[in-house]
Amino acid sequence: MHTLFIVILVLASVVAVAFIVERGLALRWGRVIPTAVQHAVEFYNHADQLKQLQQTCRENPSTAGRLLLFSSEHLDYPRAENAALLETRARHEVAQLERGLVVLEILIGIAPLLGLVGTIYGLITLFGSMSSVTGVDSVKFAQGISTALYATLLGLMVAIPALIGWSYYSKKVENLTVEMESLCDEFLRKHYQGKK
Repeated sequence: MHTLFIVILVLASVVAVAFIVERGLALRWGRVIPTAVQHAVEFYNHADQLKQLQQTCRENPSTAGRLLLFSSEHLDYPRAENAALLETRARHEVAQLERGLVVLEILIGIAPLLGLVGTIYGLITLFGSMSSVTGVDSVKFAQGISTALYATLLGLMVAIPALIGWSYYSKKVENLTVEMESLCDEFLRKHYQGKK
């Protein structure tokens, strides 16, 4: 039974590594906000350049590109209404960026607890198998304690990298969100400049 906790923790570590690597690839800056899309917004000055901006966004599929395309399809709406629609769409896109972070958050909480349960179970088994007739063999006792504490160590070894990954990626999503908001706002401001 003690091995069951260790097997679960090893599986949890594999899941944690998989999500850390997957989020690392998905949240690359150039994949979420490509340089070409940034430049297209920076150099956008007039409605005549709208087709070029849309083409750049289509050629560089990304979160920022999808938001700008969405906004550019609703330019016949007043600016405030377009911004409100864009904000709703942006929440959906940010939720996609945060996908998988909840798994890391769960592992942060559950891995140390599983390790602790494994340790407690190991200690209960160790003390339960002691016999008052045979006495205590100090070497076997030390080995039993060592095996029981191994589960706690393994639980922490799963939780710590998961915590680092979750903290880093949560902050990265926040930074990407701020940058995309700034980019979309710049596009709307330039397009609606001089319009009501």
